[in-house]
Amino acid sequence: MCGIAGYWGNGNEHILNDMVDSVSYRGPDDKGTFVQGKVGLAQRRLSIIDLSQGGHQPMSNKDGTIWIVFNGEIYNYKTLREELSAKYTFKSESDTEVIIHLYEEIGEEVFSRLQGMFAISLFDIKRNKLFLARDRMGKKPLYWSHSDEVFLFGSELKVLMKH
Repeated sequence: MCGIAGYWGNGNEHILNDMVDSVSYRGPDDKGTFVQGKVGLAQRRLSIIDLSQGGHQPMSNKDGTIWIVFNGEIYNYKTLREELSAKYTFKSESDTEVIIHLYEEIGEEVFSRLQGMFAISLFDIKRNKLFLARDRMGKKPLYWSHSDEVFLFGSELKVLMKH
């Protein structure tokens, strides 16, 4: 179990840290934040697949134009990784990195190719788009809220309340 948090709109790194720290028990192994302009992403990590720092999140693609925070497990990530390995060099053994490269390859169709349990936020800087996705059964929680000034999301409602 991991915890994710984020915003688009009013916010800053201090608020983002408060948001993700409210679910610190969901991920005692690592913590990471990313803030650029009006977008903030954060994750608390419980290391399962890649126990190294290679699985640290938020994670980006090679040129830093795509960022992701992810809670869950992608069951078919090894098959997807094999498909992508001719074109992409992988730095980790994580399923998170597979999602990033698959997005680079097929865009937002990436979510239809994922088999597993997941809650994902993916930010595409070039397209200025923030995607939220979760598994079809809703096994991994993903809450969100939208007001005039900010769009919020997180693994638990208390994450949103910290903003």
